[in-house]
Amino acid sequence: MPDNGGTAGRVDTENAHSARIYDYILGGHDYYPADQEAGDAMVREWPALPVHMRANRDFMNRAVRRLAEEAGMRQFLDIGTGIPTSPNLHEIAQAVAPGSRVVYVDNDPIVLTLSQGLLAGAPEGRTAYVEADFRDPAAILAAPGLRHTLDLDRPVALTAIAIVHFVLDADDAVGIVRRLLEPLPSGSHLAMSIATADFAPEEVGRVAREYAARDMPMRLRTLDEAHEFFEGLELVGPGIVQVHKWHPDGSGDKDIRDEDIAMYGAVARKP
Repeated sequence: MPDNGGTAGRVDTENAHSARIYDYILGGHDYYPADQEAGDAMVREWPALPVHMRANRDFMNRAVRRLAEEAGMRQFLDIGTGIPTSPNLHEIAQAVAPGSRVVYVDNDPIVLTLSQGLLAGAPEGRTAYVEADFRDPAAILAAPGLRHTLDLDRPVALTAIAIVHFVLDADDAVGIVRRLLEPLPSGSHLAMSIATADFAPEEVGRVAREYAARDMPMRLRTLDEAHEFFEGLELVGPGIVQVHKWHPDGSGDKDIRDEDIAMYGAVARKP
């Protein structure tokens, strides 16, 4: 069952939330008027935002599939899960290996409310949901839902998709990722997407200001800063690239322009 700490129902419908904005822009149904207003304002500032968000989602799908197929990963720890959208991580991993185990982590009560859908994985595998904040890796790693689902003596794929741009310098996003990786054994992997303004600085800057105006300040990173997350790890080819260039399989939007994507993506192995 969800490791919810009694917090189900604490849903703030008056203020926009990043996960619900993402859901709205991607055509989902689990959002409120505040999220719709925020999403519409952001798309006005940068009309390519839906293309960018779909490309990020497609990157997650490809990275998880390749981790399961080629790296043999059978355990996944997904930080910043967001609103359940099919196919979700456990569906992709368990389509490759039905015995795969997945732990989802998020701190939005609406994700907890919807997490029953996440828990309906393949009968051979296991899925669990932990309500926790990305900025508290000790709480994540100690959560009973994680400990009962994942074996930390065996390799784990840590996925942090479109989350670190909401972690400001004072909270040390690189240090958080390293603390999450620290107890994971050799052969574990890290898959991340990292927001950047390198390719459309004016447009992405305007979107960032819209987020900040709604109490969601962002920290956009350069390519050099993205590399900091992977120090000490073995990057899987092609390394750190814009998400639409990471092993494209033709399933996403066609003819994506570089200036329409504001996210780096990469996968790396812990030696």
